[in-house]
Amino acid sequence: MSHKRVFSYTGLCYIEVKNLNKKDIVNGIDGEQWIMVRRQKSNTPVKLPLLDEAKAILDKYSDHPSIENNYSLLRVFSDQKVNEYLKEIAKLCHIEKNLTFHVARHTFATTIALLNDVPIETVSKMLGHTN
Repeated sequence: MSHKRVFSYTGLCYIEVKNLNKKDIVNGIDGEQWIMVRRQKSNTPVKLPLLDEAKAILDKYSDHPSIENNYSLLRVFSDQKVNEYLKEIAKLCHIEKNLTFHVARHTFATTIALLNDVPIETVSKMLGHTN
């Protein structure tokens, strides 16, 4: 289930991970790879650095994209199934929190971004918030 961690390293919501395509990974002016997508909900453009952890997960599934799955980079179960698995993992690990795909976006915001001194305004933009 390691590919499900990609959302914790990107802040992408479920549908954006499900639809993530090779064309969404671009080289930035800094020479690094970035994820460039439009938020499904607001159509807001978002640019996110492709962290090494997320890159490793995408590399692991590099043979997945095909015409049958619309060239999606990851095999993603339904949102309900992913949340069901997360709840099962939480139970097995004795985690009291109600883990969901959406909680992973907050994990990205707090653990990955804010704890690494990324300004709150930048985090807000990375998550696709419009205000």
